[in-house]
Amino acid sequence: QVQLVESGGGLAQAGGSLRLSCAASGRAFSSYAMGWFRQAPGKEREFVAAISYDDYTTYYADSVKGRFTISRDNAKSTVYLQMNSLKPEDTAVYYCAADRWASAQAMGVKNTLDYWGQGTQVTVSS
Repeated sequence: QVQLVESGGGLAQAGGSLRLSCAASGRAFSSYAMGWFRQAPGKEREFVAAISYDDYTTYYADSVKGRFTISRDNAKSTVYLQMNSLKPEDTAVYYCAADRWASAQAMGVKNTLDYWGQGTQVTVSS
């Protein structure tokens, strides 16, 4: 079992930055690809970014490419999402997810993933 706890959400102005963290408990964090997803009010959950378990390959949604950066620290069992140049349309609940032995790109297209966090709210004001 893996438990994921997100933190770092909050209110930011357009053009500002936030850094989300997702701390994982349980075993074998280094064997899990990690990803971030988001869900805005009235919309379906969408993929944001992912990082592979082995060579740290990253994969991003076009909407955040060049603005967001995903990284991981296996020693701390934590994955991060650095969000820069925030836009009001980035407002959503952000979820962390884990999938064992997956590639970063696979996390962007798979229908089911192994574990999910509870989410953290990000609100960007214009």
